[in-house]
Amino acid sequence: MAKTVTLSNGREFPSQKAATEHFRAILHGYGNGDEITDPAHHSDLVALLERYDAAITSTPSKIGTGIVRFERRINYGSGFATAGFWVERTDGSWTDFSFPTAINAKPKPQSQEFADACRGVVAADLRAAKLRHFKLHGDDQERVPCDITGQLITIDEAHLDHAHWPFGTLVAMFREARGWHDEIPTAVLTTAQDNQTATTFVDPAIADAFKAFHHRTATLRVIAAKANLSMAARQRKPKIKLPVQIV
Repeated sequence: MAKTVTLSNGREFPSQKAATEHFRAILHGYGNGDEITDPAHHSDLVALLERYDAAITSTPSKIGTGIVRFERRINYGSGFATAGFWVERTDGSWTDFSFPTAINAKPKPQSQEFADACRGVVAADLRAAKLRHFKLHGDDQERVPCDITGQLITIDEAHLDHAHWPFGTLVAMFREARGWHDEIPTAVLTTAQDNQTATTFVDPAIADAFKAFHHRTATLRVIAAKANLSMAARQRKPKIKLPVQIV
């Protein structure tokens, strides 16, 4: 049964999906750097932020001293850039917040935070490996064959797939090797702070260890992003025709 989402300003949604679609539409209705000027949108975001602070008490309050206004901004991290909401407080400080997390009203599991930190460690190397693969193996139209179907695809149509093992399995293997299968020790991951859009490792040595483990263990390939992700998931240990190399 779908969970309804009720906000303090009286706005109610029949499901989390409906709430997500509503706030995504608000986000897409503004350009980067734009203030959220529609009074109804502002009211909904204030109420959503109240829901966030009520549910996620392990990190500093997003509302803080009070809300002045909201903006749409780009959040930059290791290997990603995504649009999101930012809030200015009455003391002049700014912070970002995740509207899906606020809607879900649950903090992200520590296991997911750990996986996010691992992905951030290797994001730049994966991006560079994908670019290098297309430069080395691309045809005169800069296309390479999808490793599943053989169809020629451009870099924008391509997904860099962890064929064996899946990335989540690699993360689990790394945790197991360090004795962190059941619980991740405190002070391993950064805690959420203002202007921090991604979880990272506190100790650079752990980041370096995961990077080294990933580079020697991961088997990568290029597949067509739209058509073949579900097909790839069903292959237990595929034979790779043209592996992607990480330097």
